[in-house]
Amino acid sequence: MNKKPKSDVLDDDNPEWTGLEVRNAKPFTQLPATLQAKLSGRGPQKAPVKVSTTIRLSPDVLQAFRAAGDGWQTRIDAALKDWLRTHPVV
Repeated sequence: MNKKPKSDVLDDDNPEWTGLEVRNAKPFTQLPATLQAKLSGRGPQKAPVKVSTTIRLSPDVLQAFRAAGDGWQTRIDAALKDWLRTHPVV
């Protein structure tokens, strides 16, 4: 069944694929390595600066940091670094 796209979601710069284009499409892993590198996002970090982890925080602490808006995880990181300056780890 061919559905006609809604006119309010048409994008002339990025038109819907035709059936032929869909059939001729290749999986990402089959693209040339140079193209994969360009399409992979921001690329590798020059030097890893942070580590992903899971931490359990009190609801009031989490709420206070989130209430200040975007960047709340960075602010928690800064607060912990500040704490480390005055509380040496043995």
